[in-house]
Amino acid sequence: MGSLSVNRAIFLDRDGVINKNIFYEHTGEWESPLTPDHFELADGAIAALRQLQSAGLLLFIVSNQPNAAKAKATLETLDEIHQRLIAALDESQIGFTEFYYCYHHPAGVVPSLSGPCDCRKPSPHFLLKAAKDHNIDLAKSWIVGDRDTDVVCGHAAGVRTIRIIDEKGNGSETADYNVADISAAAKIILRNSANE
Repeated sequence: MGSLSVNRAIFLDRDGVINKNIFYEHTGEWESPLTPDHFELADGAIAALRQLQSAGLLLFIVSNQPNAAKAKATLETLDEIHQRLIAALDESQIGFTEFYYCYHHPAGVVPSLSGPCDCRKPSPHFLLKAAKDHNIDLAKSWIVGDRDTDVVCGHAAGVRTIRIIDEKGNGSETADYNVADISAAAKIILRNSANE
């Protein structure tokens, strides 16, 4: 009698996890990069992703990208930033199964991207879609992010949660783990996965 293999996945926020958030003086906030030239990988990100991939874990990005909705950048610019990421991953032979981006924002100023949607975290929409499309065991999967919305999203989908402490030193009281960076997150995931 054959058995269906079930995949384990790592759902990663992008900004503040895989690449660095940028401090913009004109807004006074740490934000996702607004131009391709501002895209910079986080320290240790490539090595951590390589370790996770080598362990047989499926990699996904699940990221809120509201800058087009807020008219801070165009969708074309956001795609150029994404292509910077793709180039870095390709160079390191790291493959992601899917990239899930939500471009909406409830208080956006661009009508086609504004208002409520199903896909913006903390909604678990993309995690549930990935589980269905790629035969993923959510109970053996993880989300890694640097915002509380990532943790809430993970709990709603039934995955384990790792909160990367943000630029202001904020963690999460409800995350399974709080860590300094993606390297520390990968170590926790690999240690737990080895026992499953």
